[in-house]
Amino acid sequence: MPLNDISALAALRTRMQWHQERQRVLAENIANSDTPNFRPHDLVEPTFDAQGGNASSGVTLAMTRTTSGQSMAGSGASAHFGQNGNGGFQTRPAGNAVSLEDQMLQVSANQMDYAAAASLYSRSLRLLKMAAGKA
Repeated sequence: MPLNDISALAALRTRMQWHQERQRVLAENIANSDTPNFRPHDLVEPTFDAQGGNASSGVTLAMTRTTSGQSMAGSGASAHFGQNGNGGFQTRPAGNAVSLEDQMLQVSANQMDYAAAASLYSRSLRLLKMAAGKA
């Protein structure tokens, strides 16, 4: 049985890919913290069905500005995660709405969540190897 057929491992891989893409989006937010009229972006978390399969695999990343409605393509690799439009932010006089404190908290939480998913993935692989007698 290939590892791609195990739904728990596929869900962990999807989760880690989402955290990698979210890290890129959060880094762009921080990099544009002084850009006039810039609005912060975030990604919608992937959803999984009861078997651990990705229920939101058909969604593609299309980041949009909240005020002008102009669409920007994501600059990273092909992502399958949607844009989260829920922005509770305040706008500065230059029109920028990036809060560095909030972004850094999100980056830190994202890093911890990625580390947890990566740890679960590697431990699952070790358990499978042990069960197969190859460890």
